[in-house]
Amino acid sequence: MSLMQQSLVASLAEIVGPDRVKTDSESLQVFGKDWTKAHEPRPVAVVLPGSTEEVQALVRFANEQKIALVPSGGRTGLSGAAVAANGEVVVAFDRMNKILDFNPVDRQVVCQPGVITEQLQQYAEDKGLYYPVDFASSGSSQLGGNVGTNAGGIKVIRYGLTRDWVMGMKVVTGTGELLDLNQGLVKNATGYDLRHLFIGSEGTLGFIVELTMGLATQPQDPTVLVLALEEMEASMHVLQAFQAKIEVSAFEFFSEKALRHVIAEKGLARPFETEGNFYTLIEFENTSEATMDAAMSVFEHCMEQGWVLDGTMSQNVTQAKALWRLREDISETISRFTPYKNDISVQVSKVPAFLKEVDAIVTSQYPDFEIIWFGHIGDGNVHLNILKPDSLAKEEFFRQCGEVSYDIFDAVKSYGGSVSAEHGVGLLKKPYLHYSRSEAEIALMRGIKSLFDPNNIMNPGKIFD
Repeated sequence: MSLMQQSLVASLAEIVGPDRVKTDSESLQVFGKDWTKAHEPRPVAVVLPGSTEEVQALVRFANEQKIALVPSGGRTGLSGAAVAANGEVVVAFDRMNKILDFNPVDRQVVCQPGVITEQLQQYAEDKGLYYPVDFASSGSSQLGGNVGTNAGGIKVIRYGLTRDWVMGMKVVTGTGELLDLNQGLVKNATGYDLRHLFIGSEGTLGFIVELTMGLATQPQDPTVLVLALEEMEASMHVLQAFQAKIEVSAFEFFSEKALRHVIAEKGLARPFETEGNFYTLIEFENTSEATMDAAMSVFEHCMEQGWVLDGTMSQNVTQAKALWRLREDISETISRFTPYKNDISVQVSKVPAFLKEVDAIVTSQYPDFEIIWFGHIGDGNVHLNILKPDSLAKEEFFRQCGEVSYDIFDAVKSYGGSVSAEHGVGLLKKPYLHYSRSEAEIALMRGIKSLFDPNNIMNPGKIFD
């Protein structure tokens, strides 16, 4: 360690304590990355603050010394937003992991940013309530990261995004100033709502140090249907038919190729003997006999119309969880193939045509690559995963996929879509931001960044340079 590094570590230790500064190679690797594998982590140090005051002191010190800071939550991100690849100091929020307060009248919980998503879900359940934002990484993702990327997940069609559940927040800006935004109010028409600037900002404007999250009523008897489809276009007819008769909580899809990987890797059973090219997973609350009758009637109608080849319905909670695994275990299952991920969205009605066009682009240019499709078709968000062949080096694989991404994002732009539906921009999507945002929008975002972070110390190089 150089004398300059020793001096830096000593200064950081004065702020958070010597045992809260990590410089060993294992810690630098663990805390300096997220789930992406395209960039090697190279932070100079990791600090674990335990309070808002320590975060403020770190930011003020970084301003004085012109040191770049990278926030680190559960490190489950998929865009490289939490990667420290250029000698930055990682600010990890693992110690700030407490639930501070609960108000049963307002149905709001005050949390520190390091609270695990599943921890909040369980806390809400213990209080007879429900935190509805859910996704595959809920067991390790942290609320600060969820808010920083405006995480979506599997229940957006009914409950919305993380944004819809943030009732207030405290943030430390790039100058070290503490802002207390919205303070849990349902109605607050007093000018610009700065809270929404920080949601989805990926730590580039400031660090979230406290969150006030809203809770919902617990769902009653969530019931799951898995249906096999021959054509993706049929999914729109199925969605429309079910939404006309019952309130749908989730409407997911996955391909036969994805299903085969999950079954082989996880030892799960097929939902039924019939094979379709695609599958939809539908969840609804079985609140009454009339609801169940309506669901069965719609299912039979879809079969009669030829939209659905076969299907199955859960009869209890255990079966519902087993059917969800067919969809939720896909990301973990294919991770061993070092997939190149595209998290893209268009209007719901355009998904089938868009998916067919993009699939044709990828398969024509790289016929030897296996393509895995799945996603949240009910809100227009699809995940394109290209699996790396064993014989191809990681660097060459990412290079080739990066080239085809320009054609994919040309299609995204022509459909008026987004190059990042829920994973954020970070490092991986930064070169493609202009496909979804105009020059004027990007210029305004740069201006906002410079206002909150004039010395460019807050997660620099993420979203844009």
